[in-house]
Amino acid sequence: MSEETLRLAVIIGSSRVGRTGPAVARWFVEEAESCAMYDVDVLDLADVELPLSLTREPGDTGSAELLASVAERLGSADAFVVITPEYNHSFTAPMKNLIDWHRAEWQAKPVAFVSYGGLSGGLRAVEQLRLVFAELHAATIRDTVSFHGVWQHIGEDGVLRAPDAAVPAKVMLEKLQWWASALKDARTSRPYAA
Repeated sequence: MSEETLRLAVIIGSSRVGRTGPAVARWFVEEAESCAMYDVDVLDLADVELPLSLTREPGDTGSAELLASVAERLGSADAFVVITPEYNHSFTAPMKNLIDWHRAEWQAKPVAFVSYGGLSGGLRAVEQLRLVFAELHAATIRDTVSFHGVWQHIGEDGVLRAPDAAVPAKVMLEKLQWWASALKDARTSRPYAA
């Protein structure tokens, strides 16, 4: 397997005002960067206004440029980590919109999850995302990081403090690295056909 640094796209799936996603993402990015396996690109869906209609209007150059930019970022990634809350027992509409606008960008690549929420810690959202990514020929990683009652772990400074989550994050990142390297090598030697 290749030993080069892998490109990791970290996707913040929430776009609500007052959201917790950025604090969780900052914590996770620090964990990912500390293991020196990844070149990290954070894609915050609050900053990406993809069209809601899945039709592409020929005269809408702004949307076309945005779609091309996001497709480029996703396409160049070797692996993905989705930072997801749970809304009404599911994942967010902006996350579904991002997924639906892209297809080949996800194929034959691994996806891991960091979830957060109340009692379930966002795990119901993760279970549904696994089904969606399977349809896109992406490989989801079994190991996840989940924050139950996440608000208890965020200080007044907006920083997530989660020393107990460092080990699960490291395990997940190592598994993700194995899959990302293996699938990158496979895609290089034999392009994937869905």
